[in-house]
Amino acid sequence: MASTEDGLARWLGELWGEAVTVDGLRESSAGARRRNVLFDAHAGGRTVPLAATIIPTAEIQILDPASEGEVRTVAERGGVPVPHVHGSTLDPGYVGGPFFVSDRIEGETIPRRVLRQAAALGHGQHVVGQIGAALARLHAVDPALAPTALVVPPGNAPVANAMANLELAIDGLLKPEPAFAYGLRWLRDHQPDEPAACTIIHTDVRNGNIIVGPDGLRAILDWEGSRIGDPMEDVAWPQTRMWRFGEDEHIIGGLAGVEPYRRGYTEAGGTWDGDRIRWWRALVTLRWGTGLAGQSAAHLDGRFRSIVMAGSGRRVSELAWDTLLLMRPD
Repeated sequence: MASTEDGLARWLGELWGEAVTVDGLRESSAGARRRNVLFDAHAGGRTVPLAATIIPTAEIQILDPASEGEVRTVAERGGVPVPHVHGSTLDPGYVGGPFFVSDRIEGETIPRRVLRQAAALGHGQHVVGQIGAALARLHAVDPALAPTALVVPPGNAPVANAMANLELAIDGLLKPEPAFAYGLRWLRDHQPDEPAACTIIHTDVRNGNIIVGPDGLRAILDWEGSRIGDPMEDVAWPQTRMWRFGEDEHIIGGLAGVEPYRRGYTEAGGTWDGDRIRWWRALVTLRWGTGLAGQSAAHLDGRFRSIVMAGSGRRVSELAWDTLLLMRPD
């Protein structure tokens, strides 16, 4: 931590053009794949509460820190609540890996604490409506403003691209999973047309990637999976059962039902397509199951050894069950 403190102080001094000292460093409990370091920076008589997101190894990098910072900035300008980004570097010489630094926003991020706070204050529906509105504002941003590093689906065909990638993921499983094979067939049989327009999508808005306070949603975190795609994929993801943390009766993150979420999305200008959302719910659930299997495999073959990555494997059968539930006739 001492070397991290020195590296951050040196980098911020270069960024701000003045002497900077850093203290109060602590590792955030949030994030399984990246280091999130909270600290205070002191410069010119002011104290700035900040957070650094550090990529420990290129093996787990999805979007480089500079591009992630850029897409956050684009979203912020579009009215999406995000921690303001001060800057980024790809140079690993400061803290042992590339990183970006953003404002530190106080609030709850740990899902069960978020749920306890919502139960105590009764603001779950309010938070869910704010999440819907935030996604609508993101989807309204001109995708031409997105950083060039964001993946664009070949032929602007996110549905076909998602299916092709899912087939590869299923083929690459260390152990066959019959429910996933059946799910893939169901998705083929019910595959929708490509969307009328692609937008910037976050791909991982959920309970666990948000900061919540007594006033409601304060920020959306973890933009490394951002890309260009079908906005209904983004709308579907927060409904995944895994993000309810035992509160299954509340479809959106264990916080509230779908109606306040839909209302927040449409009142902020989004167009809700229930049929497409249902299809994407099945696909993202199945895809997350293969993703968990892949995380476990990365631990087993030594690419990224972590107890969190290893433990991902125990959830694969749960996602197989969830996939089957989503394919039941109404």
